[in-house]
Parts: sequence; structure tokens; C-alpha cells
Amino acid sequence: MKIFLAIVVAGFLLLANSTQAQQNTSPSFISDSLENYIQQGLKDWNIPGLAIAIVKDGQTVFMKGYGVRDIETKEPVNENTLFMIASNTKLFTGTSLAQLQVNKKLSLDDKVSKYIKGYTLYDKNVSELVTIRDLLSHRIGTKTFQGDFTFWNSKLSRAEIIKRMQLLKPSQQFRQSYGYCNSCYVTAGEIIPVVSGKPWEVYVYDSLILPLGMTNTHTLSQGIEQRRNVSKPYTTVYTNQLNVLPYDNIDNLGAAGSIVSNVKDLSRWLMMQLDSGRLEGKRIVSWPALQATRDMNIVTNSRKSLNYPTHFRGYGLGLDIVDYSGRQVYSHTGGAFGFVTNTCFVPEEKLGITILTNNDNQSFFELLRYQILDAYLGVAYTNRSKRSLPAFNREMQETAKATKELKDRVKGNNPTLALDAYTGTFSNEIYGDIVITKDAASNKLNIDFKSHNKLKATLEYMDKNEWLLTYNNIGYGLFATTFKMDKTKAQSLEIRVNEFLEYDPYTFTKSVAVK
Repeated sequence: MKIFLAIVVAGFLLLANSTQAQQNTSPSFISDSLENYIQQGLKDWNIPGLAIAIVKDGQTVFMKGYGVRDIETKEPVNENTLFMIASNTKLFTGTSLAQLQVNKKLSLDDKVSKYIKGYTLYDKNVSELVTIRDLLSHRIGTKTFQGDFTFWNSKLSRAEIIKRMQLLKPSQQFRQSYGYCNSCYVTAGEIIPVVSGKPWEVYVYDSLILPLGMTNTHTLSQGIEQRRNVSKPYTTVYTNQLNVLPYDNIDNLGAAGSIVSNVKDLSRWLMMQLDSGRLEGKRIVSWPALQATRDMNIVTNSRKSLNYPTHFRGYGLGLDIVDYSGRQVYSHTGGAFGFVTNTCFVPEEKLGITILTNNDNQSFFELLRYQILDAYLGVAYTNRSKRSLPAFNREMQETAKATKELKDRVKGNNPTLALDAYTGTFSNEIYGDIVITKDAASNKLNIDFKSHNKLKATLEYMDKNEWLLTYNNIGYGLFATTFKMDKTKAQSLEIRVNEFLEYDPYTFTKSVAVK
């Protein structure tokens, strides 16, 4: 009996010593400073809530929620709190297509037209050449975010989005230039039902999310507000104050960004990535499929960074690839209105990180990721958050000042012509129609964006033929704009949105009535 007790005690001591040794191997920043760093970051960057998970050597070594998911109810964020992970969805899509290649259902180098009949881009030659790999690597020649104002939160179906891609005029070189393209991922995702018989959202759920035991992850965003323990979306853009936003409904973009998840589930996704496609000894994804997602298909930067130990950056199949202090680091960010998120893994170190936040106007979610990478990879400590904060605060103050100046210019002045001269249906080839009507009681013009769900805006005359454009969703922005006029009526109007969504403005031209 004494011998048995001695063995049991020795076993407990061995386990305790092993656990203590594992804790002692954590970098000092993780064990001593991470909590305070995050708490200070939430305060400095005005972030209501944040959830984080760190996996190392096959275990979750840190997982916790901070702050609140709702600033009114003060309900806390925890490891199960749901966030829209937006473009972190893309790796699920890339992995699915890579696995379908391994299963000989397709080749990533197949022409898109083989699966989507009549697929056409702006350039006829590119239309005939473009492959699944081209779509997944953002290398069709369009600008970053081109077309996204038209597609994001819109009424357009996936098929309609794919069709409108032929109107996106490229400004860069096919297969030579990188331009981040959400509609490319929509197109690639719609190849999945052609070869598998399942819609994108069902295939991803059945082949990845369910086998991984990601029990509280959802491939579609619709109904997110009705789910339990879900974070509300916030922004400080334009006002320098927290404003709650409507939830995006981007299921039409599906494969590009509609997944909703939490750090507990994403930690399982990361552990699978770090164990060559296995989780808890079970094969989920074949190693050749994972390798295919990590092959660099286009170089996005080849210059040494001034602030980070990196020299080269590229893109795989839903993955950013970068050298960082001598290691290969794979990552992606995601941005939806009110949410910015990231996932990251370093196979050489068996290290994975995911960070989810509910304020879309901040850099802390990425600075924290780099701070953790620095700690594990032995990069000399510098407080990245404190170093970046002054420039961000200056930008915020300048934006808030500019916003106030625009609003102050609305003084009840009257435009050159009566409001009727500015009303009517205006069209843009890519977007479609907007309808401008007058509100005589308030001396405003109202805009109804016909391709969107519930998106509206007002135009208030300021001075110097400029109008203040204000969206009913502040996430879209607030801008000065002008009509192009003839003598008696408006001919066209320039519409701009937050660069978070799309960089270039749209010109809407007055439709000519058919007699």
C-alpha cells in the first residue's frame, strides 16, 4: 500500500513539475505582461471587447475574453463569444478547393470557364485564361476592393456578383499584380457545388467545421443577431466615439467572408493547421492539400520592412505568407463593419494565434499579434501599441475635426436651383440605380440605394455647390460631394464610401426618361 501511494505521489509530482516546466517555457511577456498589455490596449484604442487564443505545442496555452460584447448591457466577452471573422473565411475556401484537388474532383489550374459556363471578365483574353488558382491568389488585375461597394451587403445573388465582374476594368497586369478581390472568392466558392453537389456553406461545414468539432461556428451570417453570446459591432470612424453598427449580411459573398466563429473553435482550426492536417490524432485535411494552400502564388512585397523583421511577403490560397525573424508565418486578417480579426500560425514553432475584436477602426488587433510573435520568436521587445498610438490619435483627431467642419458648413443655405432639379434616378454601370428624392420640409435630398438592403443617405447643401453626403450607416462614411450640372438640372453625382469598403468613387449619371 505504501509503495502504491509512493507511486501515485511521484506521478502527481511529475505532472506538477511538467506543468510548471511548461509554464516556465512561456516567454515572459506572455506569462507576466500579456494581461496588462491587452487591458491597456482596449482602453487606448477604444475597443469594447476582445477574445484571444494562443496554441503552442499541441495545446491551448492561453484563451480568454476581455471587455464587453455590448457596451449597454455590459455582457462580457469570453472564449465562446461569436464574432464575424470576415476574410478569415478565405482559408476555409482555399482549403476546401485544395482538398477537392487531392480528391481529383478538379485541378486548381483548371480554367474557371470549365465549371462556370460563360464566365467573362473585362478582358476577353483573361477570361479565356483565368484559373481557380488565379481567383484564390487575387491576381486577375483588378484593384484591391474593386467592386466591393456594389457587392457588400447588397441584394445581389452570388450569380449576379459573378456576372458583374465583367464590368470591373483592370488597372493592373493579369498574374503579375496583386489586387485583393472578394468577388474572385465568391466565384471560386461557386465551383464547389459544381464538383461536390453541395453549396459552398454546406460543403465547408460538412468537410471542415463539423469534423473539427467547431460546434459554435456558422458558415452564414444571416440571423447572427439572434444567436447567443454574440458580440455587437462598433466603430469610431469619423466621430472618434463608439457607435453601434448594423450587422452585415454578406452571405452573398459566402466564400469570401461570411463565417461567424469564436476563439475556442478557431483554436481547433489552428491546431489542425499545426499538426499537418490532424486534430487529436484524426486526419481532417490531407497534408498535400494544406501544402497547396501555403504555396506562394504571387509576391505582394519584396522589400525589407522598417518596423518588422520581414523581407518578403506573398499570398497562397487564403493565406498571407511572410518571413518573420527567420520563420515562415502564415496569417490572414478579416474586416466586416464593426469587426476586425486575425488568425496566424507558425508551423516551425508549433505556434498559433487568433484575435477577434468588435471595433473596426483600430490597429491593436494586429499589433497584439505581432507583439506575441515577437515574444515567442525572440524579437527584441518594443511596445508596438504605444509606438503606433500617437499617429492613430492624430489621425482620429484630424478626421473628427474635418467631420465637424463639414457639418458646420450646413447652415441652411440653398442650392442654386430648386431641389427638384437634383432628383430622379441615377445609374452606374456596375452598381445599378440610386433614386434621389426631395424632402422639402428639411431642405434635404434623400438617396435610396436600390442594389442594397436598407442602405440610404441624405444630401444637405453646404456651400460652393457642395453637398454633405451622410449614410444611415456611419460605417459607410460622411463626405462632401458635388453634382455635375447643366443649366436646369443635375447630370451626375459622385458617390464615395469609406475606404474600408472601396477606394475609388462611383459616378452615377441621370437616367434619361424613355418617352
